[in-house]
Amino acid sequence: MARKKVATTRKIGRNAETGRFTSVEEARKQPKTHIVETLHTHRS
Repeated sequence: MARKKVATTRKIGRNAETGRFTSVEEARKQPKTHIVETLHTHRS
């Protein structure tokens, strides 16, 4: 029997100037220089 694929999401923070990952809390505190992104990960 085949399993259903479950799509999960998680949020990450990213510095818009350098592209480095940061915490989501830091990204929300500094919206001018940071971005909160949603990553979709598919699990089989």
